[in-house]
Amino acid sequence: MRILIATGIYPPAIGGPAKYAENLKNEWEKMGHSVKVKTYGLEHNLPTGIRHLYYFLKIIPAVLRSDFIYALDTFSVGLPSALAAVIFVKKMVLRSGGDFLWEGYVERTGDLVLLKDFYNMPKEKWSRKEKIIFWLTKWTLHHVKTLIFSTNWQKDIWTGPYGIKALRIKIIENYYGEKMPSLPPAEKNFIAGTRKIKWKNLATLEKSFEGIEEAKLDLKNYSHDEFMKKISECYAVILVSLGDISPNMILEAIRYNKPFIITEENGLMDRIGEIAITVNPKAENDIKEKILWLCKKENYDAQAEKIRNFNFTHTWEDIARETLNTL
Repeated sequence: MRILIATGIYPPAIGGPAKYAENLKNEWEKMGHSVKVKTYGLEHNLPTGIRHLYYFLKIIPAVLRSDFIYALDTFSVGLPSALAAVIFVKKMVLRSGGDFLWEGYVERTGDLVLLKDFYNMPKEKWSRKEKIIFWLTKWTLHHVKTLIFSTNWQKDIWTGPYGIKALRIKIIENYYGEKMPSLPPAEKNFIAGTRKIKWKNLATLEKSFEGIEEAKLDLKNYSHDEFMKKISECYAVILVSLGDISPNMILEAIRYNKPFIITEENGLMDRIGEIAITVNPKAENDIKEKILWLCKKENYDAQAEKIRNFNFTHTWEDIARETLNTL
């Protein structure tokens, strides 16, 4: 088949969609398919609407030559890709790995609303732009052949507000790689490096570490390779965001057999519930208590043993094959 992958970012850019697009391209080409990737370039510097139109025009030649379009978000590339798919009568599969509307709202307002609560809040709080994004996202979701989620958690959050119950929906879990070698920690350092954006809840995390002398918080952003090295050497990984659908940082911690603390507002619990230490992201005391609990040797050793015994894998080959099976 001739496949077009639409993604906002692609290596050497760092991020989940970039990694996802690159690995699917590689797997599909191994299977003998022809794969074209169209990503943002100049679009990053254009205003909303103009960048969508520019991207739409840019992908038309690749759309005409493709058998189906695979889009890795719902708005930045999802909207123009869906429009092209409708106009040129092409099959389109869309994978939602985040919530663009909620993330933008939290960043704009500083209102630390949980993802699960966002669509139940009064819409009067939304800006005109956010209301337009909502309706355009809803239109996009209803004009694809298959809608893919990585977790049931996000699907359940979106079912009501976006009216997707009757759509063709598939759950394809994220990448769970084979276990990797790691080193014993030299100190009780908790790796938490992530983007400095409000829904990541870093201010609450920093406050939770205040007064804890036996543990150290590492919020530094590293390159991908350096970040993996830091995880392989660390004491634990911690993530307390207001909603994280399928956080790669936690999946990497599992690969390196590192204990982790994760926000209870996540979509992975069906898979990792038995090995996770969860916290209320809005409760500093809860986060602090779990950090102190994990600093005790007997607790740490018990968690590390649970994670060593977790051997579920879900390869890029699995993901590539399952995605094609949705057509």
